[in-house]
Amino acid sequence: MAKEIERKFLVKKELWQPQDEGVEIAQGYLAASAERAVRVRLAGSRAYLTVKGPTKGVERLEFEYEIPASDARAMLALCERPWIEKRRHLERCGAHTWEIDCFSGDNEGLIVAEIELSSADEAFEVPPWLGEEVSADSRYLNASLMRLPFSRWRN
Repeated sequence: MAKEIERKFLVKKELWQPQDEGVEIAQGYLAASAERAVRVRLAGSRAYLTVKGPTKGVERLEFEYEIPASDARAMLALCERPWIEKRRHLERCGAHTWEIDCFSGDNEGLIVAEIELSSADEAFEVPPWLGEEVSADSRYLNASLMRLPFSRWRN
C-alpha cells in the first residue's frame, strides 16, 4: 500500500527565487471529496492518474500511475472546472527535495512548498524562504483550491 506523508508550507516570496525553469502542470479532478480524490495531471510531457484517500494528520493513502499524455488530455476534458494550473519547481535542501508550486489562473499569487517524508515526525532542514505551515489547513489542498480558488478568499 502506498502512503504519502507530506507537509505543506507557504513560501516567503521575497526570499525565494526559482532555481530551475520548472514544469507546467494542469490538473483536474474526476472526483473530489473529503474521503477520496481522483485526479488527472499533465506535467510537461508526462501524465498521471492519482487516487488519494482521506488526510489523517499529514498522512494519506496515495496510488499514482503514469498514463499516456493523450489519455490525460482526454480525461481533463471530463474533470470538474476550474483545473489547477501551476508551475512546479524542485529545490534540494539538506537530504530532501522540496516541490514548490507557483499557482496561476484562479490561484494566481499562491506559492506553496511541499516536502514528502518517510515518517510524520521526520526532521528536515528548514530553508530560509519557508513560511507558515499549512498542512492542517484543508483550504490548501489542490482539490479545495479547485472549488474555492485563492483569488476568492477573503483575508
